Formats: sequence, structure tokens, C-alpha cells
Amino acid sequence: MLSYPVRIALIAALGGFLFGFETVVISGAEQTLEHLWQLDKLSQGFTVSSSIFGTILGSLFAGSQAKKYGRKKVLQFVAILFIIAALGCAFVSAWGLFICFRIIGGLAVGASSVVAPMYISEIAPAGLRGRLAGSFQVNIVAGIVVAYLTNYLFTHLQLIDSWRWMLGVMVVPSALFAILLLSIPESPRWLILNNRESEALPILQRLGEPNITAAVTVIRESVKEHQESLFQRRYAKPIVYAMLLAMFNQLSGINAILYYAPRIFELAGFSKSQSFSQPIYIGVANLICTLLAMTIIDKLGRKKLLIIGSFGMIFFLSLTAWAFSGNLSGNNHLLLYLIGFIAFFAFSQGAVIWVFISEIFPNAVRSQGGSLGSSTHWIMAWIITTIFPYIVEGNTKGGLYSFVFFTIMMFLQLIFIWRAMPETKGRTLEEIQKDLGIA
Repeated sequence: MLSYPVRIALIAALGGFLFGFETVVISGAEQTLEHLWQLDKLSQGFTVSSSIFGTILGSLFAGSQAKKYGRKKVLQFVAILFIIAALGCAFVSAWGLFICFRIIGGLAVGASSVVAPMYISEIAPAGLRGRLAGSFQVNIVAGIVVAYLTNYLFTHLQLIDSWRWMLGVMVVPSALFAILLLSIPESPRWLILNNRESEALPILQRLGEPNITAAVTVIRESVKEHQESLFQRRYAKPIVYAMLLAMFNQLSGINAILYYAPRIFELAGFSKSQSFSQPIYIGVANLICTLLAMTIIDKLGRKKLLIIGSFGMIFFLSLTAWAFSGNLSGNNHLLLYLIGFIAFFAFSQGAVIWVFISEIFPNAVRSQGGSLGSSTHWIMAWIITTIFPYIVEGNTKGGLYSFVFFTIMMFLQLIFIWRAMPETKGRTLEEIQKDLGIA
């Protein structure tokens, strides 16, 4: 029987499943849509990245709404947006309307990337916080795998307008998420922050807080100035740490690979069927290594995972760049190189980013900090996803240049993590605040 904090954390983490599904499901439909609406490369890039435009907006505003209305209500609104996006993308025929519903889906992804990890970090015991907050990433990866599988399935069923089925099937997990959210409580830290202590006490008790009176006192002390702005000198360290980690997450090239995996394999000389089956291997490797990271993140720590992952990503991105420098036709090694990259990404950046951003900011400005870190991540994702097809197919050496760039960025990430990034394992949120000198 799962404990109460584990159960409610896993329900909130289902927002990550929808995040992952929505993020990559377009990979199965993007080439069909390119021909359907006769899009040029830049328009095609925008069609794929339009969701990320919504994600940026969602991540920017989710923190303020979670601060005002509570974590639970925002998550419930997110579930409704996912349902609307799935139905809208499945039934529209006009390109402009399709873009609108993709943006709505992006709004849901952006908001969930801020609020779900925030909620989980606030209800999780310190010793479990890495694994429970990391369950959001596990669900993201599970959503990616399922999206690749359903894309492959609908492609082989050869249904009329199979792309509509690919995009519309997300309504099922979205509805389940909306129903399950009815059973979770509001974050006790948010309740205390909003002077609703009487409602927070029974929740803290169910969460297994050993000394409720002391916990309430510490939380109250940490949020005395909760109306203040994030952007001031005392918060410079968590701002820099969160923004740099979020930027490097996307400068690895992860979303370019996930969004355009079938196209990358077609460029490498694989058949259409193989181009839809190969990403499944990538997704499975992603899931396995994320699960592995979740088992040790609270023992080994965030920083060590990132250092190990950086070395691995540098190695496999270098090999991928080398593969693009020669004759790619039917190069089976490319799949192995990309699986190796995904494995090390999942073991490090993928497992750590949402955990770290959700815990590095103090209670007083966590909602603002979560929005900043997430929006930074998605702005970088939007830029890279929009220009990637133009660079790769617009120049014979576009693939080489792209992966050389990603390799260099991972080398810079390694230096940042080794020299500057703090370790947060095993610390309460309030203790992390003190460690950074912002108590």
C-alpha cells in the first residue's frame, strides 16, 4: 500500500505524462501536416513549435496563478486545457485553428511544468523529495514512450487521417487526470502562506510530519515576506542556477531530437516504417534510465548525476556529429549514438531539472522562481525547435553543425555544474534556503 504523500504526488505527477505526450506526439504527424497544408520549412518549424509558444506563456503565468488560487486549482485547470487541446487538434481542418489548439496544449504543458513539481516538492518529505519530484520526469518520459507507440500504431493501421487519432487519443489520460485531481489536498505550505493554517494542520498530519507545530513555525518564518519580488540581489544565486540549468537542458538538443526523430532517421536513409519504429527505442531507453536515476537521486545527489550525464552526453553527441559528417545512408550506428545520448540525458538533466528548480527557491518566491526556470527552459526549446529543421535540411552539413554546437554546450554545462552548482539532497526546503544565504 502506497503511503499518502506518495499517492498524491503520483497523481500530481500525471501532469508530466500529458506533458510528455503532448510534447512529442506531433513528431508522428508533422510530415503529414507539412504536405497537407503545403508548408515551407519555417512554417513547418512554427507548426511544430507553436505548442512551445503556448508553453512559454503557460510557464510565465502559472506561478502567479498558483500563488493566487492555489496549486490544486491550477492543476485542475491544466487538465481541462489538455482535454480541449486534444479534441481541438483532432477535429479541426484549418491550419490557423490547428495552431490555436496546439498553443492551448502548450499552455497546459507550461503550467504543469511549473505547478506539478512545485506541488510535489511542497508535500514530499525531505528524504523522498528527489524521488517524488522526479516522478514528474518519469511520467514525462512515459508519456513520450506512449506517444511514440501510438504514433507507430496509427501509422500501421493506415486509418484515414491517422494524424487526427495520434493527437486526439490524449483526451483519455487528460480526463483521467482531471478525475484523480479531485482526491488530492491543497499544498499545506500554500495554505499557511495564505493564513489558512487550520486547513493545513490535518494535511500535515496525514503527510506524516513528525512535529507539526515546529513545521508550521518554520514555514511561517520562511514566508514572512512572501509579497516581495523575486528579482533582487538576495535571490541572485537561485535565479542564476535555475536559469543556467534550464538553458543547458535545451542546448543539449533534446527537444530537437524528440520532436524530429522520424525526420532525423529518414535523413539517415531509413525507411518510413523504420523512421517511426526507431524513436520507440529512444523512448524506452529514456524511460529505463530515468527510472534508474530516480532510484539513486536522493542517495547519489543531483550534482553527481549531472556530472556523469554531462560526460556521457558529450561523448555521444560527438559521435552523432561525426556520423553526420559522412555518408548517413542506412547508418545503423546513428540509432545507437542517439540512444546513448538519451540514456545519459535521462540519467542526469532529465531526472534533475524539475526537482532542482522546484527546491532551489525559498517558500517566499517559489512560485515566481518556478515560472522563471520553466519559462527559460521553454523559450530555449522554442528557439531550437523552430530553427532545427531549417538548419538540418537547409544545408548539407546542417546536421554536423547542429550536433557540434550541442556538444560544445554540454562541455560548458559540465564546467558550470562542477564549479558552481550546489547540492540539495537530503535538505528540507527551508534548510536549502539557509544554505544559500537567503534565510
